[in-house]
Amino acid sequence: MATLLYRLGRVSFRHRRTVIVLWLVLLAALGGAALAFKGPTSSDFTMPGTESQRAIDALRQEFPEASGATGTIVVAAPPGRTLAEPQLKGAVQGVVKEAATLPGVIGAVDPFQVQALSRDGRYALVQVQFAERADKVTKDQRTAYEHSGAAAEAAGLRVEHGGEVMNAEPEVGGTESIGVIIALVVLVVTFGSLVAAGMTMVNALIGVGAGMAGLYALSSVVSLTSTAPVLALMLGLAVGIDYSLFITSRHRQHLVEGIEPEEAAARAVGTAGSAVVFAGVTVIIALAGLTVVDIPFLTVMGLAAAGTVAVAVLVAVTLLPALLGFAGAKVLPRRLRNGRAGHTAQKEGFGFRWARIVTRLRVPVILVGILGLGALALPAAGMRVALPDASTAAEGTPAREAADLITAGFGPGFTGRLALVVSSDSPQRTTAAVGEVDQALKGTPNLLAVTPPNLSQDKRTALLGIIPATGPTDEATETLVQTVRERTRDLPGADVALTGQTAIGIDVSDKLSAAMPVYLLLVVGLSVLLLMLVFRSLLVPLKAALGFLLTVGATFGITVLVFQEGHLANLVGLSTPGPLISFLPILLIGILFGLAMDYEVFLVSRMREDFVHGEGPQEATISGMGHGARVVTAAALIMTSVFAGFVLLDDPVIKSMGFALAVGVAIDAFVVRMTVVPAVISLLGRSAWWLPGWLNRLLPNVDIEGEKLRKQLDQASEKVPVTV
Repeated sequence: MATLLYRLGRVSFRHRRTVIVLWLVLLAALGGAALAFKGPTSSDFTMPGTESQRAIDALRQEFPEASGATGTIVVAAPPGRTLAEPQLKGAVQGVVKEAATLPGVIGAVDPFQVQALSRDGRYALVQVQFAERADKVTKDQRTAYEHSGAAAEAAGLRVEHGGEVMNAEPEVGGTESIGVIIALVVLVVTFGSLVAAGMTMVNALIGVGAGMAGLYALSSVVSLTSTAPVLALMLGLAVGIDYSLFITSRHRQHLVEGIEPEEAAARAVGTAGSAVVFAGVTVIIALAGLTVVDIPFLTVMGLAAAGTVAVAVLVAVTLLPALLGFAGAKVLPRRLRNGRAGHTAQKEGFGFRWARIVTRLRVPVILVGILGLGALALPAAGMRVALPDASTAAEGTPAREAADLITAGFGPGFTGRLALVVSSDSPQRTTAAVGEVDQALKGTPNLLAVTPPNLSQDKRTALLGIIPATGPTDEATETLVQTVRERTRDLPGADVALTGQTAIGIDVSDKLSAAMPVYLLLVVGLSVLLLMLVFRSLLVPLKAALGFLLTVGATFGITVLVFQEGHLANLVGLSTPGPLISFLPILLIGILFGLAMDYEVFLVSRMREDFVHGEGPQEATISGMGHGARVVTAAALIMTSVFAGFVLLDDPVIKSMGFALAVGVAIDAFVVRMTVVPAVISLLGRSAWWLPGWLNRLLPNVDIEGEKLRKQLDQASEKVPVTV
């Protein structure tokens, strides 16, 4: 592997103009394809094999007129007045007429005809039916809907617009760029060179641009959820900068040692590039492994992010050495550009001093690390997951204003009504089944009302509305869903299926829980095997996996404290705490595992490299930490900054993802990999690098530390003296 990448780095350096032109042409081609073929993102969460999905499919087939997006216009009279007053009633009916004529709308329901009025007569709900699904509704149609009702507001009514049609795609491109700026500052401080920092950032941005353009080019044939591009951008930026940082750092080290730029770039790609490739493959395995969950939107999210990571790896090992060819010695600080060989003996940095402290106090360090992270993980025991609803949206958004107004007038249950679909092979049996459902649900705790049935054209399918007394993310509503399903499960001759936001969230959670063991076995198993190839060790990969458990437990605990329980929520701009998004746990596990193995590979591979080349286990641990600490620290700060930049977005889902990833990376890099890991390796001594003979013969030697490459270079230097 190292030899192959060494040759690739040399070719890229030598033919740098051609390489850069090819990447720019590819970027332009992908950008053009993205503009030509970009499709809309989808807000649909399909989950094959679940009761919720079965109900949704039945609704689309039997009630095609209601298969489009729905909107809910909430109208409220001033305090002390009711909508029954002739003037205000006329204003409400004006809202209905206006909504029915909006572009993309096929009808609006008069609340006075269907009694969609609050008990005190102050509030009314105008249901609006769109022809297309929410992701197909155009921006102009959504804007027209949001600005309807101006005449009613002039008459003194308050009008708010909600419903699934308001589920807009999260906007990216503003506040999250702060993380990129911080990353650039960290690069400048780390390298001491604007050229090196700028080149590393440009390299990463080209990779992200190519990856995102390719993703959008495929969006016309692949259904992307609104969060998939954001996750891909988040990871593409973070790993792209980190991968370039590691190779550039090794290249600079070779230059300081007096090696010519072309040879330095080739060796950097051969050694650090090998670590980049294996780290990238680990992340890709973790993300692509989400396909085993068999939830389409989660599969697309994982594959989209994996694609951007793969592009980041390709850019790091091909485009970066080409850019290094143009930069020359300018990647070094001015004080090191002349007489580079004279600076080989430099003062030991903090990494060496920290490594000596950690290895000397290894037992207390291990105990404090495990107990401390274990304590942080305790809140995770009370973690709840659900799908987000409008009541947890950012304050001031139209969806949140409408949800708050509905809650004030009708109660929280009206913001997340459930739908019960009853079907059979005859109209008579369906009618009888509806009556049996009514009887079965009488006296159900937390059930506010069951609406009269709406029958399909053939009378064989009925739709009943189930209105809870509590909100869609409330624990009592989850209990209600389970109770309704239990009481209506075994009706003879009829099929009953419950759907709705809470029901979908429960089904997602159940499916994720069932898939979690398979996912962990696949991802952790393949990654441990990969690390065994890299480190030729049995204990180091197992230690890496166990360290990850500490990271993910502490990350979950802190995220629950902030986003679910609301502690310090104001610091992250969270207006309403609530359950975590259903797919966050498995997504976080996959991403954090991949990123954790990144730092494991980058840090421990240097320890392995020094051990292989003759140093003792203690010295190799200290040397590996000493040489890698500065770069790993910079990489972790960069990745944490990029993820933290997404916390500034208003969307609570993206906010929680960015927060959890930022916290997880910081914990894993600084506490686990740079503190607990060297302490454990120091404690294990030579046994850390032990591998059974039979397994050593069975596993191929990928030579990530460049041992074969170094021997070849040493032999070549003996035949042809290198002049510097």
